[in-house]
Amino acid sequence: MKATINDVAKQAGVSIKTVSRVINNEPSVRKATQEKVLLAVTALNYKPNLSARNLAGTKSFSIGYVYCNPNAYYVIDTQEGILTACKEQGFELFIHPCDAKKEHITDEVITMVKQARVAGLVLTPPFSEMPDFVNAMLALDVKVVRIMSGDEAPDQLTPCIMVNDRDAAYTITQHLIDVGHQRIAFLAGDAEHMSTIERYKGYRKALKDNNIEFNQELVIEGEYSFDSGVDAVKILMAPEKDIHPSAIFSCNDEIAAGALFAARLMNISIPEQLAISGFENSPFSRQAWPKLTTANQPNRKIAENAANLLISQVRNQKANNALTKLYTPELIVRDSTTSI
Repeated sequence: MKATINDVAKQAGVSIKTVSRVINNEPSVRKATQEKVLLAVTALNYKPNLSARNLAGTKSFSIGYVYCNPNAYYVIDTQEGILTACKEQGFELFIHPCDAKKEHITDEVITMVKQARVAGLVLTPPFSEMPDFVNAMLALDVKVVRIMSGDEAPDQLTPCIMVNDRDAAYTITQHLIDVGHQRIAFLAGDAEHMSTIERYKGYRKALKDNNIEFNQELVIEGEYSFDSGVDAVKILMAPEKDIHPSAIFSCNDEIAAGALFAARLMNISIPEQLAISGFENSPFSRQAWPKLTTANQPNRKIAENAANLLISQVRNQKANNALTKLYTPELIVRDSTTSI
C-alpha cells in the first residue's frame, strides 16, 4: 500500500495541514517541525499526488512549457531542464507544442492554460519575443519566465533568462578570422527569431573590427533546419558564382550539419577548402564529421534555471519581475575550422 499524507502526519505527530505546508515549501513552518515531517516522508517513501493536489485546492502545482521550434535537440534539452526543476520542487510539467504562426494561437494557449490550470509558463522563442502574447498570458494571472536572445531584458514584463548570442557570434567569427579567413558567409536562421538578429550583429561587428569589407552576397537567409544549410551551400558554392566563401558561420549546428553535408556532396574538402562553424553545441556538432566548431549553449541548465525562477515566482506573489540572468555561449574549436 502506498503511504498517504495521513500516514505521514501520524508518524510525524503533526496535522495534515502542517505536512502539506512542508511539502509545498511554505516558509511559515518551524525548522524542527519541517525536519520531523521530512524524516517521516523519507521513512514512508511518501510521494505526493500532484494531480490530486491541483484538483483539490485553489493552488496549482503545474507549470507549462509552450514552444514552437523545429530543432528537436533544443526542445528535448529544454524539456529535460524544466523537468529537473519540477521534480526537485514537487511540480508537474505540462508541455504544449504549437505553431506560433497560427492566426488564433494566443486563444489556443489561453484555452490550454485555463484547462490545465497551470500556475506559470516557461516561454522560449518565438513566444518569448511576442509582447502581446506575453501580456495575454499575464492577464490570466499566471507567472511567466522568458528565455530570450540579447544581453539585457527588453522590458520588465517578466523575469528573463538572456542568452548573449551577439558576443558568442562575435567570438566565433573572430576565430574564423584569426585562422586566416576573410570571405566568411553567414547562414541565417528564422528571421523572426531574435537569436538570428543578435548572431548577425556579432558577425557584422567582428568583420568591422577587423577591417573586412562586408559582402551581402555572402549572407543567405534561411531557417533553423538541416535543409536550410544544404540549400545555402548549393547557392554559395555554385560554379557560376563570382565569389565563393572560404568559411561559413551557421546560426546553429543543424544548419551547419546541412552545410557540411552539401559541401561533401560537391566534393569540397572540409576544412581545407571550406571551414564551417555552428552554434549551440548540439549533438549535430559532435556527430558530424569532421566535428563542428561551435558555441556551447547550455540549454538544459538555462531551462532548469528558468523553471526554478518561475516556481519561485509562483510561490512568492511579490517576486521581482525585473530579475534577469545572463548566459554567454563559449567557443568550442573542433576539426571543421583550421588555418589556411
